[in-house]
Amino acid sequence: MTYLRALREQRRGIAVLLGWSVLEGVPALLSGRLVGYAVDRGFAVGRPWVGVAWLLAFAVLAVLGGFGLRQVFTHLGAVVEPLRDTLVRQVVRGVLHAGSQTRQPDASAVARITRHVEVVRDATAGVLVQARALLVTTIAALVGLAATVSSLAWLVILPVVAALVLFALLLPGLARGQRRLVLADEEAAAVAGTVFLGVRDVTAVNGRDHALHDVTTLVDRQASATVRLAYATALRGVVIALGGFAPLVLLLLVAPGLVRTGTLTAGEVLAAVVYLSTSVQPALRRLADTTSTIVLRLVVALRRLAEAAPPIAPPSGAAVPEGHGIELRAVTFGWSATAEPVVRDLDLTLPPGSHLAVVGPSGIGKSTLAGLVTGLVEPRSGVVLLGGAPVREVHPDIRHRRIALVPQETYLFTGTVRENLALLAPSADDDALLRAAAAVGATDLIAKLGGLDGTVGHNGGGLSAGEAQLLAATRVHASPADIVILDEATSALDPAAEATVEQAFATRTGTGTLIVIAHRLSSALRANQVLVMDGGPPLLGHHTDLLATSPLYRDLMAAWQPTPTTTNDTTPTTTNDTTTDPPPPPPRLDLTWVRVP
Repeated sequence: MTYLRALREQRRGIAVLLGWSVLEGVPALLSGRLVGYAVDRGFAVGRPWVGVAWLLAFAVLAVLGGFGLRQVFTHLGAVVEPLRDTLVRQVVRGVLHAGSQTRQPDASAVARITRHVEVVRDATAGVLVQARALLVTTIAALVGLAATVSSLAWLVILPVVAALVLFALLLPGLARGQRRLVLADEEAAAVAGTVFLGVRDVTAVNGRDHALHDVTTLVDRQASATVRLAYATALRGVVIALGGFAPLVLLLLVAPGLVRTGTLTAGEVLAAVVYLSTSVQPALRRLADTTSTIVLRLVVALRRLAEAAPPIAPPSGAAVPEGHGIELRAVTFGWSATAEPVVRDLDLTLPPGSHLAVVGPSGIGKSTLAGLVTGLVEPRSGVVLLGGAPVREVHPDIRHRRIALVPQETYLFTGTVRENLALLAPSADDDALLRAAAAVGATDLIAKLGGLDGTVGHNGGGLSAGEAQLLAATRVHASPADIVILDEATSALDPAAEATVEQAFATRTGTGTLIVIAHRLSSALRANQVLVMDGGPPLLGHHTDLLATSPLYRDLMAAWQPTPTTTNDTTPTTTNDTTTDPPPPPPRLDLTWVRVP
């Protein structure tokens, strides 16, 4: 289990906490005895200064115990914060893994991170503090009590045992109530998040009353679970009264007779009162608080985290690709088992050296295809092969080295230009980085930034979107990847710069494969093959072939290409030359296309 493994990793820190706890427990061990000595050997025999001296000794020990407690809290963060980070990573991995099956934002995951993980963090801290105190302080107090007034030990044992039995009977109900509250929190967060994200659609269909009813119903359920848990928690008062105050009451009833018979001295009775009131009774109260709130919340939260985000076993990586080809065999993918597939029965073979452009409306599955090729998402049926091996069975290290996906949104980190460009090729020298920059047309940009020693701000601060995309293209060009996927990665560049980047990758190596998720249809004119995705069976072919066989592709090209012009000799011409890149089209193709029958 992730939680226990994370705790084992912090065993040194936990040992430090226990060591300081021993110092904290010294006052509990000696408090009653020192107070008893102050009475019997000082105040009761007319020697007040002796009594004061014993009390001063008690004060010194109390200060030492306080110092030990302070050290416990000082070192507590070194244990619980790494634990929290581990759990957050587990939740995020689980959400990302689930994200391969759904594209909907997971508002309940936010609740797990912001609430459940924090519950585990705080509860663990509480257990380390309270359980430590119960273990060290209570044992020390009971040992001191037994050594001081052994004849009264039964006054403590019987009420404590009764309290523990009663409390054990209450725990199942408390656990059920805590779980109901956790689930109610998640359901309310999920529904509220869905409504807020779709508020425009809700308003458009006049569904405000229905959405409000759904949200308020779950909020009421959350409130009801909170109230029921509060009632169950209130029963702790009975346990605290029985287990904590009953021994003290019995002592006050029995002690006068024992003092009159000489069985006990006044100092021993006061010592017993000190042990019970300052150590045993608070320990039992902490037991009730720790078990019914901290421990139960910890157990329920951990169980829920395990259910919602189970640990993901690392891939075996047993498959070894042979060659550079990409092949998709009857691949179908949908974002859920019941959702309409966005990729259906796709057969595609890309031998080494292929240059493929993928065109189609927004949301039709182009980026999903990129995820399938990289192995980031798993097909519902069919198989994706890299060099003849199932891509998801290839070890991630090999996949990351062989395949590079360049998304539209580029992330640049704070550092030098060199550090950003060498991210995927740490061993690349400056000459290799500059050659990559020259190939994609980023030489002037790097000079503008001050060369390779220039600095880049967080997330490319100060750079335009196009400049950031040029640096991302340089980074991938310098990498060892032989399969490059540009997922609208040049959308912020002008057509000439876009053509330069695509040409750089297409001619980068004789065995390299380039897949371009087209931003402009000029990408299709430069590719060897074009894949048209429009919701039906994908069509694959050359540009000229698709003009004759695909009405959608033909209409898209007609809408994109400039209007024909007429020269002086009345010969109709266009400004396009099929042997060169077309002139600049409109800034961005409207991706809200309508499928042509």
